[in-house]
Order: sequence, then C-alpha cells, then structure tokens
Amino acid sequence: MHRDDTSPALGVPPAALTDDELLRELSTLHTTRHETFRHGAADALTNHSRRTDELEREYLRRFPDREISPARVR
Repeated sequence: MHRDDTSPALGVPPAALTDDELLRELSTLHTTRHETFRHGAADALTNHSRRTDELEREYLRRFPDREISPARVR
C-alpha cells in the first residue's frame, strides 16, 4: 500500500498541532534520533528525517524571534 504525505500514519500535519504538542513531538524526535540513525531501516531513517524537518520548520515559522544564544554556533 502506497502512502502519500497526507496519510495519518505519517503524523498529524505540523500546523494542526498546538504549541505544546509541537514541542512534545520535537522532543520525542530529538530523543529518538540516535537510536533511529544507528538501528533504523532506511525507510525509518527517511521518515524520521522528514518528520523532524517538518516539525522544525513549523517551530521556526511560529517562533521566528526565538531566543538565540550568540555563543551557540554548532
């Protein structure tokens, strides 16, 4: 079965998440990144990367004036 980007199995559209849900989703993805990178199948890593990118872009859209530390360059 082929899924397109609107499939619920790929996650709730980022714009539909509340701020708290968005932050919780991002936290979970950041927490699971290493495990997915090391042990996930190629599709799992691709989906993880895609979802992380979607959620990070939504965060930046909502919070363009987020607090930025000038010392944080990496």
